[in-house]
Amino acid sequence: MSAHVIGLTGQSGAGKTTVSSELLLHGFYHIDCDVLTHMLLKPDTDCIKAIKAHFPQFFTDGNFDRRKAAPLLFSDKALLERYNSVIFPFITHDIKEMISYAESHGHELILLDAPTLFEAGADSLCEMIVACIADIDIRLERIMERDGIDRQSAAARFKSQHDDEFFRERADIIIENNGSYADLVKSAQDCAKEIKNRINRSKRK
Repeated sequence: MSAHVIGLTGQSGAGKTTVSSELLLHGFYHIDCDVLTHMLLKPDTDCIKAIKAHFPQFFTDGNFDRRKAAPLLFSDKALLERYNSVIFPFITHDIKEMISYAESHGHELILLDAPTLFEAGADSLCEMIVACIADIDIRLERIMERDGIDRQSAAARFKSQHDDEFFRERADIIIENNGSYADLVKSAQDCAKEIKNRINRSKRK
């Protein structure tokens, strides 16, 4: 039996981490694309070699410097798109391998947790997509508190991200996180039930 791959994405500060944690309690196998990306950025990987060839300005003493790269990428959309075009093929390759691994080990529900799901084209691997969104002022406050950065730095991150309408047009399930933590957990639990209900309905057709 093939697995059901559910994409989870959304805006920074919209609660995706909490939703992901809750869905894992409902039996989903987790593919965390943030972790996957960090693995690809380790020294001497083919991915890091490709990045170094195209973006030497991101390196300090021969090592990839996230603190140097991040502000450059967040402030320059064209640069970010070029960077993504280099790194995304490596990410997609590893995602496919992890999906195959999960399927071969009997996992029926796979959560593909990816902030850049659509940019990487990984939405094409998903049966359903869940997106977390929230009002921008709320997200700004959350990011400032979470990462210890000022409002200007937080706002700069959002410039390269999609608005609510983008996700509403493309996701199958929307979770709006403008309330309390308890509200978000309840929404995530409802989401897990809805995903399973939709899968069961499709099986009966």
